[in-house]
Amino acid sequence: MSYTFDFYSVTQNLRPLLEGLIVTLELTLVANAIGLTLGFVVALLSMSRLAVFRVPAMLFVEFFRCTPAVVQIIWFFYCVPILFNVFLGSITMAVLALGLNLTAFNAEAYRAAIQAVPREQMDAGIALGLNPLQRVLYIVLPTALRNSVPVLMTNGIGIFQQSALVALVAVPDLMYAGKSLATETYRPIETFTVVAFIYFAISFPISQIVGYFERRREAAAS
Repeated sequence: MSYTFDFYSVTQNLRPLLEGLIVTLELTLVANAIGLTLGFVVALLSMSRLAVFRVPAMLFVEFFRCTPAVVQIIWFFYCVPILFNVFLGSITMAVLALGLNLTAFNAEAYRAAIQAVPREQMDAGIALGLNPLQRVLYIVLPTALRNSVPVLMTNGIGIFQQSALVALVAVPDLMYAGKSLATETYRPIETFTVVAFIYFAISFPISQIVGYFERRREAAAS
């Protein structure tokens, strides 16, 4: 191979990548806030005895779980303005697409955790005179959240990585900054190697934390 690696042009232009990383982290944090909150609500609705709540929630989950994230992002950017005459900023659209995608996956994690809540705890809440909302807030939510932490964190890492897809619709995230820098420097291999390392440097420590929580949960269950 006659190719000569030269990272100088990339290392001397890290500022655009860092600015893109900030946008990526903002997208990830807001999308996770949406996914963690709405995911629990959708999980409760999908378990409702009333079909008017259960069916739409299940359709929502299946739609976002069974279609590619890139299609969802592009649909939000190009179809929502045309169909609903709603024009939002590119970052706002990206947050909505990523947040709703994460909501669907988190809803399934919450649902499995809710179903694992011991019946005895619910009976104890009834015996204490807690109403349904109080049982959800003080018994179901804390237990489900604790049991689903590893999956929620894994989903959070996934949405951080999938946020690179918003570069396709010109959101100035890390991937978009990498594409622009690669075009300017004519060094795509070096540029995307650095971009990949940045994604890895953030994802890997979080994945180790997820593994730690999983080992703790397994040890507590044994």
